[in-house]
Amino acid sequence: MKYIKDKEWLLKNLNETRVRIIDCRFSLAEPEKGKQEYLSGHLSGAVYFDLEKDLSSPIQEHGGRHPMPMIEEFVKKLESSGIDENTVVCAYDNGDGAFAARFWWLLQYLGHEKVYVLDGGFKGWIEGNLPVTTDIPAFEKAEFYVNLKSEMIASTEDVKEVVGKRVGHTILIDSREEKRYLGLEEPIDKKAGHIPGAINKPWMEGFDDSQYKQTKQQRERFSDIDSEKQIIVYCGSGVTATPNYLALKEAGFENVKLYVGSFSDWISYLENNIE
Repeated sequence: MKYIKDKEWLLKNLNETRVRIIDCRFSLAEPEKGKQEYLSGHLSGAVYFDLEKDLSSPIQEHGGRHPMPMIEEFVKKLESSGIDENTVVCAYDNGDGAFAARFWWLLQYLGHEKVYVLDGGFKGWIEGNLPVTTDIPAFEKAEFYVNLKSEMIASTEDVKEVVGKRVGHTILIDSREEKRYLGLEEPIDKKAGHIPGAINKPWMEGFDDSQYKQTKQQRERFSDIDSEKQIIVYCGSGVTATPNYLALKEAGFENVKLYVGSFSDWISYLENNIE
C-alpha cells in the first residue's frame, strides 16, 4: 500500500537517522491519557504529538471542535523533532487509526510526501512483542520547507456550494457512524443529523482489527462513487474523516478534499440546514 507501512518495515528502519517516528496516541474522553501512555512506553525515537495541543488550534466560534493548527507553530514542532523535507516520517496511534491519519493528512497538506501511518498502531506493535522504551529522544533542529497543497482543503463556502446544488459534480461523504449520520444519536455536537446531500461511509469500516483493509477492499467500499467526481469528506471535527481520506487515496481516488471543520463547524452557522 502507498501510504501504510507494516510493523516489519518499521522495525527494520527503527534506528535509521533518516526516519522519524511520531506517536499520536490520544483519548477524546481523557485528553492527557495519550501523553501518559507515551511516557510509560513508546517506540524507540518516537516524538509525541498531541491531537489538541499540536494537531489542532484552540476552539473558536467557527472552525469546528478541532480546528487546523497554526501552521507556524506546527512547523516549529516538526523542526524541533528533526523533520525536514527529506525525512521519512511514520506516525502511529493506539490502533484507532484516526489520530495518526490526522498527522499524515497535515504533513501531506504541508507538501511532505514521505509520510506514512503504521498499520495496527501501537496495539499491533505490542501484540508482535516488539521493543518499546521510555527514553525521550532529542534531535538537532531541522528546517522544514512548506509547500501548502490548498487543493486538499474544502472550505465552508465550498460545502455550501455543493449543498446548494450549484456544484453537481461533487460528492459529500459523512465519515461518522450511521446512527450519528441519521441523527438518531449525537453524543458530542449540539445538533444531530448530517449535511444535506451527504452519503454515509463510516470510517471504521475501512479497518479490520485495527488494520487498514487492503486496496482492493477499499475500492469495493467506494465502488458506488464515481472516481471522476470531486469528493469532500467530513466527520464531526475533521479527525475521523482522515482515515477515509487516506483510504480513498489508497483506492485510487485523486480528487479528494477534507472539510476540516466538518459537522461541528457546519452547525456553528445558524443559517446552515441539516438533514
